[in-house]
Amino acid sequence: MSFTLHGIGVSGGIAIGRAHLVSHTQLEVPHTEIEPRQVAGEQVRFDVALNKVRRELSDLAANIPHNAPAEFEAFLNVHLMILGDEMLSEAPKRMVAEQLCNAEWALKQQMEALLEQFDKIDDPYLRERKTDVLQVVERVLRALVSDATGIAAAGVPQDGSILVAHDLSPADVILFKKHRFASFVTDLGGTTSHTAIVARSLGIPSIVALHQARRLVRESDTVIVDGTHGVMIVDPDDKVLEEYRLRQHEWELDQQKLRRLTTTRAAALDGTRIELHANIELPDDVALARSNGAAGIGLFRTEFLYLNRRDLPDEDEQFEAYRRVVTEMGRLPVTIRTFDLGADKALMGAERVSANPALGLRAIRLCLAEPQMFHRQLRAIYRASAFGRVRLLVPMLSSAPELEQTLHAIDVARRSLDDDGIAYDRTVPVGGMIEVPAAALSLPMFTRKLDFVSIGTNDLIQYTLAIDRTDEAVAHLYDPLHPAVVGLVGMIIQSATRTGTPVAVCGEMAGDVHLTRLLLGLGLRQFSMHPANLLSVKQVVLKTDLEEAAASARKMLRSHDPTRMRALLEKMNAA
Repeated sequence: MSFTLHGIGVSGGIAIGRAHLVSHTQLEVPHTEIEPRQVAGEQVRFDVALNKVRRELSDLAANIPHNAPAEFEAFLNVHLMILGDEMLSEAPKRMVAEQLCNAEWALKQQMEALLEQFDKIDDPYLRERKTDVLQVVERVLRALVSDATGIAAAGVPQDGSILVAHDLSPADVILFKKHRFASFVTDLGGTTSHTAIVARSLGIPSIVALHQARRLVRESDTVIVDGTHGVMIVDPDDKVLEEYRLRQHEWELDQQKLRRLTTTRAAALDGTRIELHANIELPDDVALARSNGAAGIGLFRTEFLYLNRRDLPDEDEQFEAYRRVVTEMGRLPVTIRTFDLGADKALMGAERVSANPALGLRAIRLCLAEPQMFHRQLRAIYRASAFGRVRLLVPMLSSAPELEQTLHAIDVARRSLDDDGIAYDRTVPVGGMIEVPAAALSLPMFTRKLDFVSIGTNDLIQYTLAIDRTDEAVAHLYDPLHPAVVGLVGMIIQSATRTGTPVAVCGEMAGDVHLTRLLLGLGLRQFSMHPANLLSVKQVVLKTDLEEAAASARKMLRSHDPTRMRALLEKMNAA
């Protein structure tokens, strides 16, 4: 039976393909149907993974440091006991044979059944042992996934599948860059959640906040994903399929036309140069940025080097990643942001319990709380500066003491490189992200000591409107056209311009073609966005009269009526 679901489109375009379901709990694993002849091999894979984890735990138990807490041995013994329990060591193999599914999926389903039993236990201590079950299962799952020769390696379809999940972390989405999904959809999420941001970098149609997709869609259902309008159609009839195939073809033709603008200089009608830079997450993203004509990297989100791993990247590994980006960009500038970890981008195994993680220990606050970790990154960034035009960007500054501590940490890193005789660019510009209202309202305090500023509109809107941008329940309240948001962005641009401080927007507003003329009218001359949006924004820039845009923007700044502001924006875009 055909039905339609509506969510929030976070990456435009149309995809048509078969649904591929991903487990909807904390540990995301693929569900793969197998042939009867594959059962024995899949059971062997499971035993191999189980034995690998058993050896790891036994080795740990045999080499406990003499000064380790006494509880450490007990902890390992509990995990070995759980690993040997028939409900985890044998039941999944029976499920593989009965349900003809991959070992990961069987283990995950068995784990969920176990956790339900733990939840019914009255004793609070025993009830909390479910955490140990989770940790043991996670170890086995990781051992299974690392088996590159088994069904797990081929279990993720490579061509044209639609990934359907309850939720995905930014780390999950980064992993999916290795696969050729046509699209992905999730029940949770908001238009500017970090997951959505990374999804846009994949350049595939994507929808979040569908609420019931993971429950209602079945494996291998035919699915249409309209990422532009946030519509998902399941099991469409032939007429609907034909209509969307036509729309898909028209979309692809439009994209081909945009490709002609790749080498065109970005300038308004009066010839004013507009800098269009790209946001990237990983060094591999440089190729897409260059192919779409980026005039530089306006935001290198370095925190993604820290995700999907148990260890931390050392200085040399970070240096090589930064050097690669800088080298591949040639003479074009590369703005490297210090890690913005915390909130929904926690280090593996270091998740913190916080009532309001977006307001907690994250970004520069975490950098300053972990000075050695910050020091390694600063050294790596400055070492990379010897190979090209590097700019250093600090996220989430909100006070003078934070800025002073940050500048001191930079000085310490530079002096250490001097002591080691390592070359670096001594003129690297240092900038700050303005994404907290406190920073926006006290901008002169920052521009006196910074070389440039970059407006992070995603968090600025979140904090101004008191909306968790990762919470789909309030995602509809996230509004870049709220009078307070437009007023703050305009005030930052004008204030920075008056002091001669270069200012850019690197949030999602920069890549929204409906807001391009508004930002130009507010005085913005440097945008940084996902590479996939560069050509669409350039097309608008080339057709914009800056004087008319400025006049319309002034009218919007004087208005406090959201309806009138939208009408003015529509009129501006229709010109």
